[in-house]
Amino acid sequence: MKASYLSPAVGQYILAHSTQPDDLLDELAAETQQVAGSNAGMLISPDQGRFLTMITQLVRPELAVEVGTFTGYSSLCIARGLSGGRLRCFDVSEEWTSIARKYWEKAGVAARITLTLGPATESLRAMEDRIALAFIDADKTNYPAYYELVMERLRPGGVVLVDNTLWDGYVADPSYEDDMTRTIREFNDLVMNDPRVTSVMLPIGDGLTMIRKN
Repeated sequence: MKASYLSPAVGQYILAHSTQPDDLLDELAAETQQVAGSNAGMLISPDQGRFLTMITQLVRPELAVEVGTFTGYSSLCIARGLSGGRLRCFDVSEEWTSIARKYWEKAGVAARITLTLGPATESLRAMEDRIALAFIDADKTNYPAYYELVMERLRPGGVVLVDNTLWDGYVADPSYEDDMTRTIREFNDLVMNDPRVTSVMLPIGDGLTMIRKN
């Protein structure tokens, strides 16, 4: 259970009472654990994956964007929720996204996804299309830049989901003053004080903030 700020019993109860990932998602998660070592912690949790699919089904985006693809679990969940739309993924790693490509093909969703390798700030600046749904889960120091570039292209009523906003619960513990915890706190404050949006922070996974453009 990724939500370390919850008791193990509550965390397991939540997972047990959510729709379970299928065999392909389990296979992807297992391969990621095997090949990525300590980096496997970048994988989203199963409940987050289910949530991404449901939100995609509800928003019905013509264009969704993902910043930070890793081995493809989150992008696969988003792509499965599309109904005629497409997903653009931005990442910097050929190594990790090669696993993602393999599972997109296995799931039959590769035709819905375009992957661009390189700095996401540059890729987003080059975009002219309107975004309806975005998922941000990349390097945390650039969260403000990713957020602003997405917001400039997000249609009214569009939704942004941002991962790791509870940061193992450290954001709520004043004894933690390391650089990364402060970075996440500052980003959370930025969103909270943005008059363009309505937001709610959800205690699933490592914290998932859902943001709707007014």
